[in-house]
Amino acid sequence: MKVLITGAGSYVGESVKAYILATSTDFEIDSVDTMNDAWKLADFTKYDVVFHVAGIAHVNADPKMEPLYYKVNRDLTIEVAKQAKEGGVKQFIFMSSQIVFHESKSLKSEILTKDTKPNPNGFYGDSKLQAENGLWELAPQAPLKGDEGRCDLPPSRGTEGAAMKICILRPCMIYGPNAKGNFPRLAKLATKVPVFPEWHNKRSMLYIDNLAEFVKQAIIRQLEGTFYPQNREQADTVEIIRYFAKASGHKVWITKLFNPFVWLGSFVLQPINKMFATYYYDPEMSKMDFDYQLVSFDESLKRVADSLR
Repeated sequence: MKVLITGAGSYVGESVKAYILATSTDFEIDSVDTMNDAWKLADFTKYDVVFHVAGIAHVNADPKMEPLYYKVNRDLTIEVAKQAKEGGVKQFIFMSSQIVFHESKSLKSEILTKDTKPNPNGFYGDSKLQAENGLWELAPQAPLKGDEGRCDLPPSRGTEGAAMKICILRPCMIYGPNAKGNFPRLAKLATKVPVFPEWHNKRSMLYIDNLAEFVKQAIIRQLEGTFYPQNREQADTVEIIRYFAKASGHKVWITKLFNPFVWLGSFVLQPINKMFATYYYDPEMSKMDFDYQLVSFDESLKRVADSLR
């Protein structure tokens, strides 16, 4: 199986590539940069699958960045997919995001289910959702109105053009050794703060090896549709802080005395909502007929802690 990863040097792309090559001899995987026009020179006719991970991460809500988000997350995705289809690629796997539903803007508890409709409340989520919609326009099958967000096979729309299966992943927070983003910052915070609020929550998270196994199985099984990979267990911010503090030999006092400040801060500081809101996928959405949740949450924390030493 020959795979092209569009987005050379990305954490997800490089990690998935390393994992698959280490666990199977049935794959040949190349990467191509999308920061320039190098991807346009790639010979897509050589590949069975394109795994598109290129995109702007959700790190900057500056309105001035909005056009760039659409240019990269939406327009580039559709351009790459069109060239892949013209080259006879059999499957296009797109890294979308849980945030196509919306981003937590309060401490209100939310459980995303198979009936939850995408409703992005920022240009990051909207650019990803528009990319998804553009991809379905290229597929011989596309979801009927109202079926977006389901993980079953989209209904038939016709068979015109070359067949290319569309596989959309809407992962939650991805983390792992040497990853960037909010999770390593949280792990480091646990080694420094003397106190922390005991505001328990539940969050969907996805360890990088579990994602990589899902991608490998998606390729092997030629999956098409929309999928919601996550760890088997939900995460709790308080327990993450407790784990990394203990692992580093740091003492942190976890108390409910500071919970009123969490509640008050949530109205003015968006990072508070990201850290403490309960927001997760119904586990039923993420069940497959294969096992990809190979690394337990505790084991994943141990691996991350080891990488920080």
